[in-house]
This record gives sequence, C-alpha cells and structure tokens, in this order.
Amino acid sequence: MSAQPAILFVCLGNICRSPLAEGALRAELTARGLGWSVDSAGTGDWHVGNPPDPRAIEEATRRGVDIVGLRARQVKSQDFDRFTHIFALDESNLADLRRIAPPVAKADLSLLLDMVPGHEGRSVADPYFGDDSSFARTWDEVSLAARMLIERL
Repeated sequence: MSAQPAILFVCLGNICRSPLAEGALRAELTARGLGWSVDSAGTGDWHVGNPPDPRAIEEATRRGVDIVGLRARQVKSQDFDRFTHIFALDESNLADLRRIAPPVAKADLSLLLDMVPGHEGRSVADPYFGDDSSFARTWDEVSLAARMLIERL
C-alpha cells in the first residue's frame, strides 16, 4: 500500500465507543512510531461539539490514554473520500453508513471487530447504559481491535 491508512471509527453519538477506539488506535500507533490519520464520528448529531462521556474519559485515562480533547462530530459525505477505512462499531451504524455513503467512495466500510479473528460480525459492546465495567469491556474490545487493525493493514 503506497499511502498510509486513514481510519475513521463510527458509533451512534461519538461519545463512548468511537472516541475510545480512536484513543486506543492513537496509543498503539504512537507506541509503534506510525503516523496514520485517525478520527471518530457519530451517525447521529445529538452530541456534536461535546467531549466524550466522562466514563469513557475515565476509562481511557485509567489505561494511560488521554481523550479529553476529543469532540463529537457527525459523519460527513467527505469522510467517505478522506478516509481509506471507516469502521462501524455495530451493525446498525454500518447500515447507516452504507445508506449515506456516496455512490462512489474511496473508504472501505466494515465492522471494527471484523479485524479480530473469531470476532467477525460482532458489535463492540455499547457501554452507555452500563456501569464502569461496561466501559472497561468496551476498552478491551477496541484496544484488541486497534492492535489487530495495525497488523492487518
């Protein structure tokens, strides 16, 4: 591959799963000295401009990753050309991405856990209505996927 991958993670509101995935991948890339472009967004617009959920910030911080400066945004049509890969964190958001994608787009669309052998077709756990352990589980899933994504791309 001549160009470096450019990765976008997408969940519903861009305050829990996708910022955790962005933080996990950024940390892995930094540790490996890679400079890929990474971002996150939501299919919905409810939280645009807001920071990640405080529980997501707390979990990332506990893992040594700072996501405090991230701000929620909604997916834009330009994202389908700006990024080489767009990873949805669940089937519903993948369906929404396929629905709003321009007819001709550069980005490959798939589920994030499709990168993890044995987890293909699974959704990343949505921690929003859960407790702190839900955010820990989500972190574990997105950080494993981040490591595998680097290996596979």
